[in-house]
Amino acid sequence: MALKVELKPNERIIIGSVVIRNDEQRTRFFIEGEAPILREKDILTAASADTPAKKIYLAIQLMYLAGDPTAEHEVYFQLVRDFMQAAPSALPHMSEINNCILSGELYKALKAAKKLISYEAELLEHAKRV
Repeated sequence: MALKVELKPNERIIIGSVVIRNDEQRTRFFIEGEAPILREKDILTAASADTPAKKIYLAIQLMYLAGDPTAEHEVYFQLVRDFMQAAPSALPHMSEINNCILSGELYKALKAAKKLISYEAELLEHAKRV
């Protein structure tokens, strides 16, 4: 079964190790086969990974795109240790992410990491009010 993708004008998508940028008009295409796929809205750059949770997301993104989760394990686990020391209440989020990684579901791990980013924002907002 093919994956149907619609791109907005000038939107980017990563398929495997290739970045594709759409032209000036909306485009629809179908992807057949297995390859890591990330839409522009889900892509995080090193420059925009400006919080600990975003750095965790970036490490997972690199694992997903490389197709080899072990490539970023050392960096990922150090980031997780640092995050958990600072915010032990994030354990449910980290458990979800780790379970996804261990079961080889890296795209689901990215989705779970987005929840961690939202949780981190809540913690920072709460800290500002205190």
